[in-house]
Amino acid sequence: MTVPVFGAPARHRVPVHRPRGLAARLRPFAVVALVVLVMGVPLWLVVVTAAKSQSEALSPDLSLPSHWHLWDNLAQVWQQGEIPGAFLGSLLVVAPSVALVLTLGSMASWILARRAGRINAVLYALAISGIVLPPAVITIVLLLRQLGLAGSPAGMIGVYVGIYLSTVIFFVTGFVRTVPLSLEEAARMDGAGPVRVFVSVILPLLRPVLATATILICLYVWNDVFYAFFVVGGRLDTLPLNLFQVANAGLYLNNWHLIFAYIILMSLPLLIVFAVAQRKIISGITGGAVK
Repeated sequence: MTVPVFGAPARHRVPVHRPRGLAARLRPFAVVALVVLVMGVPLWLVVVTAAKSQSEALSPDLSLPSHWHLWDNLAQVWQQGEIPGAFLGSLLVVAPSVALVLTLGSMASWILARRAGRINAVLYALAISGIVLPPAVITIVLLLRQLGLAGSPAGMIGVYVGIYLSTVIFFVTGFVRTVPLSLEEAARMDGAGPVRVFVSVILPLLRPVLATATILICLYVWNDVFYAFFVVGGRLDTLPLNLFQVANAGLYLNNWHLIFAYIILMSLPLLIVFAVAQRKIISGITGGAVK
């Protein structure tokens, strides 16, 4: 009869590390090379062209300039391109548009996510249909003329809110559905009303998705020249619209170094927003996970 021995160390299989294949080893380097190729090469082209003289920048390429004129070109564009006025025009349009889109979109998403029914399903389908259906520019311009908002910042803000509200509703509605309903019920039991529940419970949890939506909408609105040209063209200058006008007027004709210098100045505010929003995304995800 075999007597079992207690306390004997159990045998564990030692994991065998198989050598990784060549493709698996080269995959990270391929991803880094692809990112550098897609993002680094255009950025390098912009910087080196903006640093060249007029004769060297006639045919933009990736070569280094013989002498760096980056600060001189930036100063010339700042003085001749009327950038301060165009920057204020862009800020006057972008800031209210983003604030209204995020506020109205998050409130509508909360209602659409919490109330079930065929009517709400139809309303949600109509709300996100703007992502697929392109807006009719001629109809928008005629409607703004009838309302007396054509060529005004208020009309441009209304256009952007109507265009990008569908995007915010699409992103935020799916995120709200992942928030436990017990959090809202606990707040209601403490006597909180709908506004208090939304501001104190739902809105803090929406920080990561709202930060992402802020990046996307700022990128779309800040670089838009198509709708700005038809709605406020000639009456309110934004940075992309001002660049289009001065280039079309011949001020920057064959002056690629000035055009690329203008692009650098126009992109700096977006880079600052991206840097700030990136930290907000990380803090929002951490706070949401803890809650």
